Amino acid sequence: MIYELRIYHCVPGRLPALLKRFDTITLKLWEKHGIRQAGFWTVAIGGSNQDLYYMLQWESLADRDKKWNAFQSDAEWIAKRAETEKDGAIVASLENMILQPTGFSSVK
Repeated sequence: MIYELRIYHCVPGRLPALLKRFDTITLKLWEKHGIRQAGFWTVAIGGSNQDLYYMLQWESLADRDKKWNAFQSDAEWIAKRAETEKDGAIVASLENMILQPTGFSSVK
């Protein structure tokens, strides 16, 4: 099992739009493509309160490539993402890392 940590740095003031997009659009499409989330977080104390952190759970890098590419090329996702950005970009930049649990991690 591997995990992907993704950090979205939002355009100032646009975090609510990103949260709404995940809640009402993205998660349903992920379910369609078999993408499993391990959790979502915003910053309560420290760092920027314009960031969204989330983790995805994958069986392997091949599993990630297959499912993520299918999601990214999904016509419904492309159209709905464009609609949510009609008033301007939501995400200024993003980071992603593929994480591998250590032998002593409570998450395997």
